[in-house]
Amino acid sequence: MKKLLCFCLFMFTGMSFANSDDTETSGDVVHLLLPATALGATLFYEEGNEGSWQLLKAAVSSRVIVEGFKLGVSKDRPDGSGDDSFPSGHSSDSFMAATFIHQRYGWQYGLPAYFAASYVGYTRIESDKHYVEDVLAGAAIGALAGWYFTEPYQGVTVTPLAHNGVYGLYISGQF
Repeated sequence: MKKLLCFCLFMFTGMSFANSDDTETSGDVVHLLLPATALGATLFYEEGNEGSWQLLKAAVSSRVIVEGFKLGVSKDRPDGSGDDSFPSGHSSDSFMAATFIHQRYGWQYGLPAYFAASYVGYTRIESDKHYVEDVLAGAAIGALAGWYFTEPYQGVTVTPLAHNGVYGLYISGQF
């Protein structure tokens, strides 16, 4: 339970920066906190290093694809600060981490992570660093990498159920 509390603290610490007056800086902070939270969860919440390796594979593959596109596609940033607008690396990193958290630990942690990743994408558009299509492409690359390399953690899983008028929780795990 202590490890789970630490994980939630990391997530909500990142969300508190979202109220900053400096939109770009707050997005940068959340962009760094999402992968750090995912890594922290693998180190403190799990036994072994399987989750850490999965996160590393997802992060490296996502970043390699993004950098390959940035080198191959010369697209000016909206603010004129460079020609590496497509795709958004911040969005890719954030959605990779959010998808990792969701795939590995479930919706109860994934949903806040997706909100945080969406905020990062919003800040990249709002601060004129990217166009909408740059952010969407980065999000897709990151989400696909996170999905491809991540397997659910085999600890206790709690899943909400809602189907045909039946509502409840499905709790599973290895005991």
